[in-house]
Amino acid sequence: MTEPDHTGVANAIVDANRYLTLGTSDQDGTPWLAPLYYTPDGYAGFYWISSPDAKHSRNISRRAEVSIVIFDSQAVIGTAQAVYARAHAEQVPDADLPDAVRVAFSPRFPGVRSMTPDQLMAPASFRLYRAKITRRWILDPEKGSGDHRVEVPAS
Repeated sequence: MTEPDHTGVANAIVDANRYLTLGTSDQDGTPWLAPLYYTPDGYAGFYWISSPDAKHSRNISRRAEVSIVIFDSQAVIGTAQAVYARAHAEQVPDADLPDAVRVAFSPRFPGVRSMTPDQLMAPASFRLYRAKITRRWILDPEKGSGDHRVEVPAS
Protein backbone atom coordinates (compact mmCIF):
# COMPACT_ATOMS: atom_id res chain seq x y z
CA MET A 1 0.00 0.00 0.00
CA THR A 2 1.41 3.39 -0.96
CA GLU A 3 1.30 6.51 1.21
CA PRO A 4 -1.10 9.19 0.00
CA ASP A 5 0.64 12.24 -1.45
CA HIS A 6 -0.94 14.90 0.78
CA THR A 7 1.79 17.42 -0.05
CA GLY A 8 1.22 16.92 -3.78
CA VAL A 9 -2.52 17.48 -3.31
CA ALA A 10 -1.89 20.70 -1.36
CA ASN A 11 0.62 22.00 -3.90
CA ALA A 12 -1.70 21.21 -6.82
CA ILE A 13 -4.47 23.25 -5.19
CA VAL A 14 -2.12 26.22 -4.75
CA ASP A 15 -0.97 25.93 -8.38
CA ALA A 16 -4.46 25.60 -9.87
CA ASN A 17 -6.24 28.49 -8.16
CA ARG A 18 -6.07 32.25 -8.47
CA TYR A 19 -7.74 33.46 -5.30
CA LEU A 20 -7.31 32.80 -1.61
CA THR A 21 -9.59 33.78 1.22
CA LEU A 22 -7.66 35.72 3.86
CA GLY A 23 -8.94 35.73 7.42
CA THR A 24 -7.83 38.58 9.66
CA SER A 25 -9.09 40.05 12.90
CA ASP A 26 -9.02 43.50 14.39
CA GLN A 27 -7.64 44.51 17.79
CA ASP A 28 -10.90 43.38 19.45
CA GLY A 29 -10.79 39.97 17.74
CA THR A 30 -13.61 40.71 15.28
CA PRO A 31 -13.00 38.49 12.22
CA TRP A 32 -12.84 39.73 8.64
CA LEU A 33 -12.56 37.74 5.39
CA ALA A 34 -11.23 38.97 2.06
CA PRO A 35 -10.87 37.16 -1.29
CA LEU A 36 -7.54 38.11 -2.89
CA TYR A 37 -5.68 37.25 -6.09
CA TYR A 38 -2.36 35.71 -5.03
CA THR A 39 1.01 34.68 -6.32
CA PRO A 40 2.60 31.79 -4.44
CA ASP A 41 6.15 32.05 -3.13
CA GLY A 42 6.93 28.39 -3.67
CA TYR A 43 4.53 26.63 -1.31
CA ALA A 44 5.58 28.42 1.86
CA GLY A 45 4.00 31.82 1.26
CA PHE A 46 1.85 34.12 -0.81
CA TYR A 47 1.97 37.67 -2.20
CA TRP A 48 -0.92 40.00 -2.98
CA ILE A 49 -1.54 43.69 -3.60
CA SER A 50 -3.97 45.69 -1.48
CA SER A 51 -4.69 49.21 -0.39
CA PRO A 52 -3.20 49.94 3.03
CA ASP A 53 -6.63 51.40 3.85
CA ALA A 54 -8.46 48.11 3.21
CA LYS A 55 -9.86 46.55 6.38
CA HIS A 56 -7.74 43.41 6.05
CA SER A 57 -4.59 45.52 5.56
CA ARG A 58 -5.37 47.61 8.63
CA ASN A 59 -6.01 44.40 10.57
CA ILE A 60 -2.64 42.95 9.49
CA SER A 61 -0.86 46.11 10.67
CA ARG A 62 -2.28 45.46 14.17
CA ARG A 63 -2.36 41.65 14.23
CA ALA A 64 -0.05 39.76 11.88
CA GLU A 65 -1.48 36.28 12.48
CA VAL A 66 -3.89 35.33 9.70
CA SER A 67 -5.69 32.30 8.34
CA ILE A 68 -5.93 31.36 4.67
CA VAL A 69 -8.02 28.93 2.66
CA ILE A 70 -7.61 28.13 -1.03
CA PHE A 71 -10.21 26.02 -2.83
CA ASP A 72 -11.93 25.51 -6.17
CA SER A 73 -15.37 27.06 -5.72
CA GLN A 74 -16.57 25.28 -8.89
CA ALA A 75 -15.90 21.75 -7.57
CA VAL A 76 -18.78 19.30 -7.61
CA ILE A 77 -20.44 19.13 -4.18
CA GLY A 78 -18.84 16.40 -2.10
CA THR A 79 -15.59 16.38 -4.09
CA ALA A 80 -13.98 19.63 -2.97
CA GLN A 81 -10.51 19.77 -1.48
CA ALA A 82 -8.81 22.80 0.06
CA VAL A 83 -5.61 24.07 1.58
CA TYR A 84 -6.08 25.56 5.05
CA ALA A 85 -3.22 27.56 6.52
CA ARG A 86 -2.07 29.67 9.39
CA ALA A 87 0.40 32.38 8.47
CA HIS A 88 2.22 35.51 9.53
CA ALA A 89 1.35 38.42 7.22
CA GLU A 90 2.91 41.82 6.67
CA GLN A 91 3.23 44.68 4.26
CA VAL A 92 6.47 44.10 2.39
CA PRO A 93 9.01 46.66 3.67
CA ASP A 94 10.20 49.12 1.02
CA ALA A 95 13.76 47.76 1.27
CA ASP A 96 12.52 44.25 0.34
CA LEU A 97 10.41 45.35 -2.64
CA PRO A 98 13.02 44.91 -5.41
CA ASP A 99 13.42 41.19 -4.61
CA ALA A 100 9.77 40.66 -3.68
CA VAL A 101 8.33 42.06 -6.93
CA ARG A 102 10.37 39.54 -8.93
CA VAL A 103 8.45 36.74 -7.20
CA ALA A 104 5.11 38.51 -6.79
CA PHE A 105 4.85 39.36 -10.48
CA SER A 106 6.28 36.19 -11.96
CA PRO A 107 4.16 34.96 -14.87
CA ARG A 108 1.35 32.79 -13.52
CA PHE A 109 -1.86 33.57 -15.38
CA PRO A 110 -2.47 35.77 -18.44
CA GLY A 111 -3.55 39.31 -17.79
CA VAL A 112 -1.62 40.01 -14.60
CA ARG A 113 -0.01 43.43 -14.77
CA SER A 114 3.44 43.80 -13.23
CA MET A 115 4.27 46.69 -10.91
CA THR A 116 7.58 48.26 -9.94
CA PRO A 117 8.76 48.92 -6.38
CA ASP A 118 8.09 52.66 -6.87
CA GLN A 119 4.46 51.89 -7.72
CA LEU A 120 4.08 50.09 -4.38
CA MET A 121 5.48 52.77 -2.05
CA ALA A 122 3.81 55.79 -0.48
CA PRO A 123 2.10 57.84 -1.76
CA ALA A 124 0.89 55.15 -4.21
CA SER A 125 -2.56 53.64 -3.66
CA PHE A 126 -1.42 50.03 -3.29
CA ARG A 127 1.17 48.07 -1.33
CA LEU A 128 2.59 44.58 -1.67
CA TYR A 129 1.76 42.16 1.15
CA ARG A 130 3.05 38.70 1.94
CA ALA A 131 2.08 35.83 4.17
CA LYS A 132 4.54 33.20 5.35
CA ILE A 133 2.87 29.91 6.16
CA THR A 134 3.44 28.57 9.66
CA ARG A 135 1.19 25.47 9.32
CA ARG A 136 -1.07 24.05 6.61
CA TRP A 137 -3.55 21.22 6.18
CA ILE A 138 -5.80 19.49 3.66
CA LEU A 139 -8.84 17.33 4.24
CA ASP A 140 -7.75 13.73 4.70
CA PRO A 141 -9.19 11.85 1.72
CA GLU A 142 -8.83 8.56 3.61
CA LYS A 143 -11.29 9.67 6.33
CA GLY A 144 -14.28 10.25 4.06
CA SER A 145 -16.80 12.97 4.81
CA GLY A 146 -16.37 15.41 7.64
CA ASP A 147 -13.67 17.80 8.69
CA HIS A 148 -10.74 15.42 9.16
CA ARG A 149 -7.60 17.38 8.37
CA VAL A 150 -4.07 16.15 7.88
CA GLU A 151 -1.13 18.52 8.28
CA VAL A 152 1.19 18.87 5.30
CA PRO A 153 4.58 20.60 5.11
CA ALA A 154 4.67 24.04 3.54
CA SER A 155 8.08 23.85 1.94
